[in-house]
Amino acid sequence: MMINDVPTTEKTMTIDARFILNREDFKLDAELSVPAQGITALFGPSGCGKTTLLRAIAGLEKCPGGYLKIGDRVWQQGNIFVPPHQRSLGYVFQEASLFPHLSVQKNLEYGYRRIQSHERKVSLDQAISLLGITHLLNRTTSGLSGGERQRVAIARALLTSPRLLLMDEPLAALDLNSKAEILPYLERLHEELEIPIFYVSHAPDEIARLADHLVLLDKGSVSASGPISQMLTRADLPLSHEADAAAVIEARVCGYDKEYHLTQLDFAGGRFTVTQKPSNPENPVRLRILARDVSLTLEPQSGTSILNIFPATVQELAEENVAQITVRLDIGGAPILSRITRKSAAMLDLKPGKAVYAQVKSIALL
Repeated sequence: MMINDVPTTEKTMTIDARFILNREDFKLDAELSVPAQGITALFGPSGCGKTTLLRAIAGLEKCPGGYLKIGDRVWQQGNIFVPPHQRSLGYVFQEASLFPHLSVQKNLEYGYRRIQSHERKVSLDQAISLLGITHLLNRTTSGLSGGERQRVAIARALLTSPRLLLMDEPLAALDLNSKAEILPYLERLHEELEIPIFYVSHAPDEIARLADHLVLLDKGSVSASGPISQMLTRADLPLSHEADAAAVIEARVCGYDKEYHLTQLDFAGGRFTVTQKPSNPENPVRLRILARDVSLTLEPQSGTSILNIFPATVQELAEENVAQITVRLDIGGAPILSRITRKSAAMLDLKPGKAVYAQVKSIALL
């Protein structure tokens, strides 16, 4: 679905919203304020209200008394309600919903031609290049794979030159190979376009890889909201207590060891060494470090195979069960988690403010 509004030349800063919707079996009472840039992920268990909130932002769910402001543009407040077809947004659903009687080229032109030339922010060639679909233009949509169909759907949404892009679990219907195929294209949107994106997902790995800001939903309400690096490591939130609890750290490539095929990455707390090589060393990279892959010592170790050892400060401890504990650490301003036994925590006499060394056994380059 492509929905359009009169564009504005003023720079947007935040997206502010409040929606209340009562149904027999569900109540949405959500308030949020997020950056009007990058990718904001709406995350939570099934039935928590992610899609309902997204539809309210699109104007497809009417919430009397609701409020929605995109930068300097009010879409809903008091007697003001901009109808969906007048909102400058693109909507990508779980299913691609392409026109089966049109070629890929004609599907793209459908949205593009609805925008007057002087209002176009994304060109046809740019959208085609961003999503890597040049070779698909003359094909019918019925012969496309799931990943190809979704890439075409995203390109079609971009060609409406939206002020805001909504994506409702765009990878949920795809197999693992198709997901792996499309994720780099979503990253390109993030890197090369200034269009803010609301991204709904229930997959932590997608959120860790793509999101800049995270909004947690629970039973129709916003339980927490903040930068992804902080949200994943907060002890008072459920994500830090999952079996695959992890921290996400932003870094930049600073060198490559040709002899041992290792990449050096600078981050706020020092330098990581990883075995993977980024596809584009010029761009910032994102690291995902599982809590179970971080061990702690009181002194820096020598004679060890672990290459990544950093001085850290204990910030918080949270018991997971009778045997394990999660430690939130600060490494030069970068938060990280360590999942260790309660016995180890007692032997090290861990407490907030204590200086330790974090040994990172494994790092995933996202």
